Amino acid sequence: MDIEEDGTVFIASASREGTLMAMERIRGMTETPKVGNIYTGKVVRVEEFGAFVELAPGVDGMVHKSQLADFPVNNVRDVVKLGDEVMVMVTGIDDAGKIRLSRQAVLEGWTVEQAQELDRGPRCGGDRGGYRGPRRSGDRDRRPRDDDRGGRSNYRPRR
Repeated sequence: MDIEEDGTVFIASASREGTLMAMERIRGMTETPKVGNIYTGKVVRVEEFGAFVELAPGVDGMVHKSQLADFPVNNVRDVVKLGDEVMVMVTGIDDAGKIRLSRQAVLEGWTVEQAQELDRGPRCGGDRGGYRGPRRSGDRDRRPRDDDRGGRSNYRPRR
């Protein structure tokens, strides 16, 4: 293999298979991931919220546990383990360069648009404020007053 200063790469091999294998490895090392492309990557880290998959040397993305399988996943380690090879689709790359991946999109045969639409679905946690009524029967009424948002506070103004 010979690399010129302008970036041109020359590959020589005794067999066609060796040349093709070298070309694929070089492409894998130099290609930047693109939204919609499907890659086979290696699981390099497993967390409770998802798995990190290496797409190329030094380039990895995260598959959220909601996108790991075509069924609900409670424990990420039940689906993938460190070192597993998985096929994933790039569904997004944010301004910071973080790559969002989906294994479910590959398993289901989705287009990138379908994967992005389903990935934007409602999130857990509900709304973050306002009066939601008494917590349990027997709780005192917690309606907010003008100076109170309904919750308890440790803040006490100075007198």
